[in-house]
Amino acid sequence: MSTYSEVLSQAQNLTLEEQQQLLEVLSALIRQRVTTQTQGSSEKLLSNNLKRWRGFLPYRVDALEFQLQLRK
Repeated sequence: MSTYSEVLSQAQNLTLEEQQQLLEVLSALIRQRVTTQTQGSSEKLLSNNLKRWRGFLPYRVDALEFQLQLRK
């Protein structure tokens, strides 16, 4: 596995066109990782919120009927 300094040195020896292409590929890779991590975090947050409210409204109660009763 190459170290950061080795990769940087190799990147400096590339042509301008190759450096731009490398930059585009690295940017896409980073965006993909950030998107994946963000989706994982939001799904986990949503899952935790749903679990928190699960005991509030039992499964045997109709949600619409419960809401109408609250409004009365």
